Amino acid sequence: MQRVRKVVFPVGGLGTRFLPATKSMPKEMLPIVDKPLIHYAFEEARAAGIEQFIFITGRNKDAIENHFDSAYELERRLDDSNKNDAIARMREWLPDAGSVVYLRQQAPLGLGHAVWCAREVVGDEPFAVILADDLVQAETPCLKQMIDAYQSMSPANMAAVIEVPREKTASYGILKTISEQGKLVQASGLIEKPQPAQAPSTTSIIGRYILQPSIFDILNQQKTGSGGEIQLTDAMNEAIATTPFYGYRFDGTRYDCGEVAGYVEANVALSLARPDLREQLLPQLRKHIQ
Repeated sequence: MQRVRKVVFPVGGLGTRFLPATKSMPKEMLPIVDKPLIHYAFEEARAAGIEQFIFITGRNKDAIENHFDSAYELERRLDDSNKNDAIARMREWLPDAGSVVYLRQQAPLGLGHAVWCAREVVGDEPFAVILADDLVQAETPCLKQMIDAYQSMSPANMAAVIEVPREKTASYGILKTISEQGKLVQASGLIEKPQPAQAPSTTSIIGRYILQPSIFDILNQQKTGSGGEIQLTDAMNEAIATTPFYGYRFDGTRYDCGEVAGYVEANVALSLARPDLREQLLPQLRKHIQ
């Protein structure tokens, strides 16, 4: 069993649900408390043992690259002010030199296309995919839970799954489930965004994946699906003919930061989880709750 060493972050989206905030700023740089969304995704990947970080970017995404780079001018200003603790905190999470790769998607053709753009860097080994929009608050990072489970299995494709209300199946990739064993749910098929009446279950994929490199052979066909885009769900469904697929029921809470309500909820939840903010924030929140 090859170890999962690489992760792909598809960050080329336009973030139209957050306009005008995302007119000139990547949606992945929107802050949750005091860290941008993409920072949480990066921390989760590194905590899972990932060694190489592949960002699939687009136009006007330079802020992401700058975030994961040294900031000499800022460090100089902090040094002049004797703010050594701030310098140390900023340096401690920076990725190692040479461990980050940035690739341009060039056109917004779907999640499957974004993942396909990483094919030459990923090579012939299993890899992870994290969508920063899905922020998971968990004692053990979600991707680490998945990798730990994956290492005891035969090679397979895997995605984190949750149960969603049936009326929301048209917003997710849905599993045709055939069996469950512990936290693993085996599927005989996947459907991208089915209408509630056609959904085979309410078991839904969220933005955490472990994929075999053979997925690139399918994505290379550039088949379009829902919304006229190249869908990763469709490629994983086609791969089931030769590669088993499992959903993984992770421990933790997922916040959909791709929509405004979920983003605001994540800010509140993660703020309240911090002892240094909780006591200050609770009285303020109570003033706004009727």
